[in-house]
Amino acid sequence: MDNPLKAQILSQGMHPETVAQQIQHFESGFPFLNITAPATPGDGIKVLSEKELTHFLNTYPEKASQVEVLKFVPASGAASRMFKDLFAFLEGDGDISKCPFVQKFMNNIEKFAFYEDLDEVLENQESSIYQALDTKDYKSILAALLLDEGLGYGNLPKGLLRFHRYKDARRTPAYEHLIEGVQYALGTGSLVKIHFTVSPEHAAKFKQEIEKILPGIEKEFGVNFEISYSQQKKSTDTIAVNTDNTPFTEEDGSILFRPAGHGALLENLNEVSADLIFIKNVDNVVPDRLKEDTKNYKMAIGGLLLEVQEKVFDALRALEKEETEETVAKAEQVAINDLGAKLPQDFSTLSVESKAAFLKIKLNRPIRVCGMVKNTGEPGGGPFWVQEDDGSQSLQILETAQIDLNDSSSKEHFNAATHFNPVDLVCATRNYKGESFDLLKYRDMMTGFITEKSKSGKELKALELPGLWNGSMAGWNTIFVEVPLITFNPVKTVNDLLRDEHQ
Repeated sequence: MDNPLKAQILSQGMHPETVAQQIQHFESGFPFLNITAPATPGDGIKVLSEKELTHFLNTYPEKASQVEVLKFVPASGAASRMFKDLFAFLEGDGDISKCPFVQKFMNNIEKFAFYEDLDEVLENQESSIYQALDTKDYKSILAALLLDEGLGYGNLPKGLLRFHRYKDARRTPAYEHLIEGVQYALGTGSLVKIHFTVSPEHAAKFKQEIEKILPGIEKEFGVNFEISYSQQKKSTDTIAVNTDNTPFTEEDGSILFRPAGHGALLENLNEVSADLIFIKNVDNVVPDRLKEDTKNYKMAIGGLLLEVQEKVFDALRALEKEETEETVAKAEQVAINDLGAKLPQDFSTLSVESKAAFLKIKLNRPIRVCGMVKNTGEPGGGPFWVQEDDGSQSLQILETAQIDLNDSSSKEHFNAATHFNPVDLVCATRNYKGESFDLLKYRDMMTGFITEKSKSGKELKALELPGLWNGSMAGWNTIFVEVPLITFNPVKTVNDLLRDEHQ
């Protein structure tokens, strides 16, 4: 490795060995995972009965008030993809008849929560939305919405866009996440702790938004917030390569490093500390009238996790005290009945000492409960059973790229999947001694992704780290719970805000 390349790698906060390993991944690719079946209701996905749901709704608030709760919201990145079709029209010939997406946007423009702000920008330009629509000057509307001399929505993060209109307010996703925090993330000391991951260029505006709305929410609900922020580390970027797997160079001769996907946020998650950590994407929010189901099922999966964790801790403490047939049997039952584990087929033939050693390793690891919704064709990772090297099977959230669809058995399992992951997680990242796990030790680095991109007209290959809720959590104990579809309302395009769930 030549000195200029080494110097640039070190300036990224990376190790040359890490980059060499990344280039090796480009050359060899990533192996497909050995899936044995899709996780389905009754076989890997728990469906809560009304009695169970009521139980958790009744017990969770008291349990949560005794532990440290944190809401972790990945909120990095610009919302430019939301406006891809609007940008294309703005840069095109202005013929709206060719653009059904833009027609729908213009026909319903009054329904967007940012309508008043947009009209104000145009009024400052001695125009108005009504006037621009009347003269079919659609480009001036989109310029006022997207460009920095207007609202600048094309370069803002999703968390700072106005999503929902109320009688007395027009809320951003950041605002909605604070309200949600009051509903299910109230921990010890009546404190609501929320952590946002933000991009450096958006950090100041994000903090400004939070500081503006926080006092009113604290006064209205009588709670205190602790808001923290972090940024995706440059050291988690990955090197880009040419099609022949040599480093991709910029015009100035420097090597191109790219953000490595949401898996890079494992480093951020590893540095926050709490007994219970909820993870939810920034754009998956709804108005107050629809928050009840979200609140109830967040409380349910949080309550389930706290109860299961208590049993796991009791079993580990008993094994630590003495390894007997009784303590091993107790730990085995917790693994099977509470964590839903599938142990190796020869487990029953092992000695008491070997069983105890196996169960200590299996039980003493981070735990997550993941909400799963019925598959309605939305893109997203799915829940599957995966064969492990030690003979056991684990529950994993897999992306399509991790499954060999040329293998008839894997394809059959893939087609039989009934649910997918809406990024609805609650995590426990401390062990039975109260120590934080090093989450980096529980990821599977062989579950990354290679994608094809281009820059400055040149093709390149990019590498994504194991996804935060995919390979980055491969070594966790996982419980899947079915949650209602109404709890999943992402905003991928601006016109998604026209759906009833966001009106």
